[in-house]
Amino acid sequence: MKLWGGRFEAGPSEIFERFSGSLDFDRRLIDADIRGSQAFARALERAGILTAEERSMIVAAFDAIRAEAAAPAFYEGATDEDVHTLVIRKLKEHAGAVADKIHTGRSRNEQVSLDTRLWLREECDRARSLLAATMGAMLDLAAKYPDAVIPGYTHMRRAQAVLWPHYLLAYFEMFARDWDRLGEARRRADVLPLGSGALAGSGFPFDRQAIAQDLGFAAVTYNSMDVSGDRDFALDFLYAASTAMIHLSRLAEDWILYSSEEFGWMELGDGVTSGSSLMPQKKNPDSLELIRGKSGRVLGCLTSLMVTMKGLPMTYNRDMQEDKVPLFEAADQVSGSLEMARAVIESAKLNSSRPAVAAEESWVVATDLAEALARAGTPFHQAHQIVGRFVLESVRKGKKPAEWTAEEMREFAPEFGECMAGLLDPRRGMDSRELPGGTGPAAVAGALAEARERLQRMTT
Repeated sequence: MKLWGGRFEAGPSEIFERFSGSLDFDRRLIDADIRGSQAFARALERAGILTAEERSMIVAAFDAIRAEAAAPAFYEGATDEDVHTLVIRKLKEHAGAVADKIHTGRSRNEQVSLDTRLWLREECDRARSLLAATMGAMLDLAAKYPDAVIPGYTHMRRAQAVLWPHYLLAYFEMFARDWDRLGEARRRADVLPLGSGALAGSGFPFDRQAIAQDLGFAAVTYNSMDVSGDRDFALDFLYAASTAMIHLSRLAEDWILYSSEEFGWMELGDGVTSGSSLMPQKKNPDSLELIRGKSGRVLGCLTSLMVTMKGLPMTYNRDMQEDKVPLFEAADQVSGSLEMARAVIESAKLNSSRPAVAAEESWVVATDLAEALARAGTPFHQAHQIVGRFVLESVRKGKKPAEWTAEEMREFAPEFGECMAGLLDPRRGMDSRELPGGTGPAAVAGALAEARERLQRMTT
């Protein structure tokens, strides 16, 4: 059946039907479509379009359709244009002629917007829940190795020593921002479009606030023309999902490196790695590589919808049907990647001696020495030059930091005080970094406790 057709002398061609149909992908909106239509039936009763008996019959028919839709056979042989047409056809089979009243004063434009918003609210909630679980796993891993020292990197070169929990807390902060962004995307989707009609508003006296309350929306939209052409809420979700995937991809890249033989910092569990069909010794980080790869798909989803929307005139255009595929794809990939990331984190083991040696053998202490000279009265620019020459001399002699004595340091530069030799131990330098947000042991312990409290608030 069609929701239109009186204007036409002939029906659409088979090619157009096949080209324009969307049931194969928008069928996942069926529960949202049913819930929205049930609420609209109650609105029609309040507006005097349906009797209480008719409303009851329609709502019950929708319940039956929902139950039937749980079986894969429900869609077999369906040739409907989209999920909305399918639901209306099924409603007529269950409820008879009264089904023809369900579309009174309602446009498919606003119906699609409603269904997508209902579905998207739940996807935002699901992604946020998975994010919180991943963040919890990150904090648990930090707690397993509270005192482990690793080199922090800039430009993929050893830069300064940091605590392992401090490194993990950096990703916690990224994910916390993702959690906030998904919440903002949910807030923007949480606005009722019903009552907007096709573009000019409905000609029936619907109580939009009552419909919003019925469906749990926080507010109603302000402008019917805007509703008809709006997919900002979908773009907001896609941006939040893309940013989360970027963060997951960066974590994946780190851990692919850190678990390699060249680094040897980490061991990933057997359950999240794979072998080679040819090389028996291989233990490949496929789970992380897939997360890194899937991030490109989600970024592509954001780009796809942005390009679709950029040149559309006011108000609805059929191009907007193309929002569903990238939206569904991104939601699936970000949720799957978060689940995978949590499993990887839970499986990970840190070989803390390897990064500790890397820190001790490199010159991650150089900044600590320069700052110590500055605190002792040497202008920082000069201190920087002194330590730079000290590092150069060490490199020339093949000398590691721990191989210098305090006396040798003073012979090289009299500005080096007796106590400064202790800063050749990376742990000593971290003790000066106790400002909030720093890698000092007390600062990190406090940040871990505060992160636990924040995560608890997120999940309650």
